[in-house]
Amino acid sequence: MPGSGKSTVGRQLSRRLGLPFFDSDHLIEERLGCSIREYFAREGEAAFRDVEEQVLRELAQGPSAVVATGGGAVVRPATREALRAGGKVVYLRSSPEELHRRLRHDTQRPLLQVADPLAKLRALHAERDPLYREAAHFHIETGRPSVPTLVNMILMQLELAGVLPLQP
Repeated sequence: MPGSGKSTVGRQLSRRLGLPFFDSDHLIEERLGCSIREYFAREGEAAFRDVEEQVLRELAQGPSAVVATGGGAVVRPATREALRAGGKVVYLRSSPEELHRRLRHDTQRPLLQVADPLAKLRALHAERDPLYREAAHFHIETGRPSVPTLVNMILMQLELAGVLPLQP
C-alpha cells in the first residue's frame, strides 16, 4: 500500500543484506522517459501495467536484489506469480488508518488527492490486501515500529525460514 514503507525499509534491508536496491517505480519512469502519473493519464492503466509487469519480470529473473514495487503491482495475476517465483516477497502490512496518519499531508500521490483519502485507503486496502497476501511469502505488520526494527523483523523471518543463515 502507499505509505507502508516499501522504499524506506527496502533501502535499509538492502544495506543490511549487502544487496542492490531497486525501486520499480523509478525504473519504470526511467524506461518511460516520463512520470508514471503522466504515462498513466496518457496511455491508461493497462499500458502502464504492461510496462510494470515487464520491469518486474526482468528484476525477478536478474541477480539477487531487494526490490520495492509500486502498490498496485499485485493487481495482475501474472505479476503476482512472477514476483513470487522470482524471490521472497515481504508484505509490509499497515492498516488504512495508519497509512492515512502517515500520508495525510502528502500531495504527491494522485490516488490520495480525493475528497476523502481515508475512504480511498480503506477501499484500496480491501481490494489489495488479499492480493498482497497471495503474493507474499512473509507478512510483517508495520504499525509504529521504527524502520530498523522492521528490517530486523524481516531478517528474523528470513532466517527462521532458512532463506538466510542464522546470525550468532
